[in-house]
Amino acid sequence: MKTLSKITSLLGAAALMFSASSMAAPDNARFAETLTPDNAILAMIDHQTGLMVGVRDMNPAQLKNNIQGLSKMAKVLNLPSVVTASYPQGPNGPVMSEISNILTDATVVNRQGEINAWKSPEFRAAIKKSGRKKIIMAGIVTDVCLMFPAISAVAEGYDVYAVVDASGTWDEVSREAAIHRMTQAGVKVVTWASVLAEIMDDWRSPKGQALGAVLGEHTAYGYVYQSYMANQK
Repeated sequence: MKTLSKITSLLGAAALMFSASSMAAPDNARFAETLTPDNAILAMIDHQTGLMVGVRDMNPAQLKNNIQGLSKMAKVLNLPSVVTASYPQGPNGPVMSEISNILTDATVVNRQGEINAWKSPEFRAAIKKSGRKKIIMAGIVTDVCLMFPAISAVAEGYDVYAVVDASGTWDEVSREAAIHRMTQAGVKVVTWASVLAEIMDDWRSPKGQALGAVLGEHTAYGYVYQSYMANQK
């Protein structure tokens, strides 16, 4: 009887281990799945003129350049996009024109009170309506307007790509603290050019040349792109 009981206990323990392993598999698969033009949505959070003034962790011209590059990538790919602002009639100011002039078809959500955009029913509804579970997200400031909704979305089963070089905050300490906390929560911390490369996947893709032009305009890859185009003539 003791032998039978021991065997039963071992089998029970093995079953629990197998069950735990099976439960972990889908999460691992989620982290391994890459961005595609069909599974991603762009969320631009609080890139407002008043908030941009306080950004000190990145050169303002470089930040604006990165924001434009990310926005143009979404435009080229026809990604569904959501642009939200916190009380744009107040001191935060309106969304910077560099975004609104590019993402002309984006859903715009003007929040009146929620600091965390994810707590806005209209913002969440716009994301949910797309039917997409991968959110490419950027925000001003990084440690509030990006970090809070990124963590909240992950908690609800979304796969969030936090684009830190199209986001900005008061200083480098604030940015690094936000990166650590987002990483701990399961947010994928990325740059806008790596997002573009991942979602393009292959230079021979239908949008490969157009996306290459975006890289050429907004990164040092421009000289490579110029060489390529010269050889095509």
